Amino acid sequence: LSDSSLFTLRHGTLVAFLLVYIDDIVLTGNSPQFLTSLIAQLSVVFELKDLGPLSYFLGLQILRTSKGLFVTQTKYAQDLLLRVHMHTSKPARTPCAPNTRLSPTDGTLLSNPHEFRSLVGSLHYLTFTRPDLSFAVQQVCQFMSNPTDIHLIAAKRILRYVNGTLHRGVFFQPGPLSLSAFSDSDWAGDPYDRHSITGYIVYLGYNPITWSAKKQDTISRSSTESEYRALATTAAELYWLRQVLRDLGVFLPVPPKLWCDNVSALAIASNPVFHARTKHIEVDYHFVREKVLRKDLQVKYIATGDQLADVFTKSLPSSRFAFLRSKIMVSIDPMVLRGDVEVSTETQKRKLKIEEEEV
Repeated sequence: LSDSSLFTLRHGTLVAFLLVYIDDIVLTGNSPQFLTSLIAQLSVVFELKDLGPLSYFLGLQILRTSKGLFVTQTKYAQDLLLRVHMHTSKPARTPCAPNTRLSPTDGTLLSNPHEFRSLVGSLHYLTFTRPDLSFAVQQVCQFMSNPTDIHLIAAKRILRYVNGTLHRGVFFQPGPLSLSAFSDSDWAGDPYDRHSITGYIVYLGYNPITWSAKKQDTISRSSTESEYRALATTAAELYWLRQVLRDLGVFLPVPPKLWCDNVSALAIASNPVFHARTKHIEVDYHFVREKVLRKDLQVKYIATGDQLADVFTKSLPSSRFAFLRSKIMVSIDPMVLRGDVEVSTETQKRKLKIEEEEV
């Protein structure tokens, strides 16, 4: 019900899931014999090629270890760098310059904006396993219609950062069945139109499973309103994820926890008195308030220094960025750390040295 691409089967003790993306399929279940039989039955109707255990899917590389799954897009990133001739570029410590914001009026319009759009689209696809790129990519996405040379320089800085962190990705490990999320916003963060930036990251147990950095649709008149709108957006994402888990037959023992660093926004979510000053956010108010009253959601305060979603709302100094990156589990491929990957050039050796020093 929550995802039209997800098909489930339950028959007695048998459980199987089938996920479709156009003509690519991922199958899993608790019976290898049934999956083999299902593939055989599908191949009678459709022309199929069984690629075996999941290791590569739509540009995602999946590495199985004794501790869990490591998902990365190293090959996709390498191909992108080669395509734009930046595979030998000097690595950057962060994907965007600290404490800077882009403007549509900066720089000179590009003569061929198609190349910029193609580059930014490819960078956006990289955020599927690289939450640390989300804010920087969101920034350059704002200028797809009329990109300038300044915007291209910003996109190339992201590539330089990617070039120095090629083997990073997300590590999934067993843990408790609980949903938790961190929500944050940067009030009036866009210097051109003064829209705020919403950022959030959702965890299942210890694992980050969804994240976002996005400009809000309307202008907020206070930091409280901005934070509360971010809270509502994150609450909607949590609600949808609960539906996905129910479709998978997974039921959470405790309501999801939503962490926010704005006391006033938490007060609006928990206070039964509806103040006139919040009338203009009434729809968001009723949505979050209903979830809190029904105990489908717990809203909690977290100190700004511990707010993991901070990395999705603003450009940060390298030390703060590195700290938050480690917390959102942008890890290094364990095969690289063990030295199992052959390093054939001085450039690759330099990249691995930089990554090991960061670890």
